[in-house]
Amino acid sequence: MDLNNLVKSIKNFEGVTRKKSISKLLSILGNSDKISGHTYLSYGDDAAAIKLGNGKLLLLAADGIWDKLMKADPYWAGYCSVLVNVNDIAAMGGEPLAMVNVLSIKDENTCFKVMEGVREGAKKFGVPMVGGHLHPATPYNVLDVSIVGIVSEDSVITSHNAKIGDKIIIAIDLDGNIHPNFPLAWDTTTHKNSKLVRAQIKAMKKIASKKLVNAGKDISNPGTIGTLGMMLEASNTGAIVELDKIPRNESVEWERWLKLYPGSGFVFSCPEECVEECIEILSKVNLTANVVGEIIPDRKLYLKYKNTKKIVFDFRKEYIVGLRS
Repeated sequence: MDLNNLVKSIKNFEGVTRKKSISKLLSILGNSDKISGHTYLSYGDDAAAIKLGNGKLLLLAADGIWDKLMKADPYWAGYCSVLVNVNDIAAMGGEPLAMVNVLSIKDENTCFKVMEGVREGAKKFGVPMVGGHLHPATPYNVLDVSIVGIVSEDSVITSHNAKIGDKIIIAIDLDGNIHPNFPLAWDTTTHKNSKLVRAQIKAMKKIASKKLVNAGKDISNPGTIGTLGMMLEASNTGAIVELDKIPRNESVEWERWLKLYPGSGFVFSCPEECVEECIEILSKVNLTANVVGEIIPDRKLYLKYKNTKKIVFDFRKEYIVGLRS
């Protein structure tokens, strides 16, 4: 294992670098998220949170499906549009309620394949697609989906609350396969029954309700280390992570594994006294969870392998999303 090459590959991974443009958009928006006075959480979390009163928060998220995925497999793109949105709500400890979509499509065959995937995703996760908007006969194929969920204000999991000294838990469903038409996807859900898939979402709600973690995110486009980096950036902290403690299906080599988008995978910042219970809850729903490191005050993400330690991100000088100065 050449740790230097691995770190360089992670830093230059498109799933990480494509996040940088977000900061420019936020500079234009400014404080527009505060206009109504009802915003509890906005930029930087997996979902925005809006105050509903009575201690409840409305969770609101949206995801656009990568054009590479739409070209590779329209059916899988439709299915994943459900999966990624449900995971955004799950990462906050919430209950997903319903989705809407915007579909821009240039041919009928692709349209049907996309919507068949959406239908199967909605059935698998038990979250309805209740409406949307269709742009027919466009010169491109684009799918965007938005989801709403609900969570208690006193138990919501955020990205920005990691505490110095917390243990870092990475949890991934290792029972999966790399999708044949999209090599960045680790499919853990299509071959499983709905009961288990939904139980994984409910496990996140249980972890939230028991207040077992201080921060968390679902592993998404930036991969395992990139997603952890976004959580650290939002929390103004750093971490030391031991590579060989990260859960991995050994059929996949490290460089590829760390870039995959798992069907079910999360990173957490967890108080030491809560680690055992958190891992126990995750293990009951087929999520392999390990303590891989610790939150540190130095705003750097270090990756260790055997006797070597390298800086992946130095948040004093660089950023992934650009939410913190």
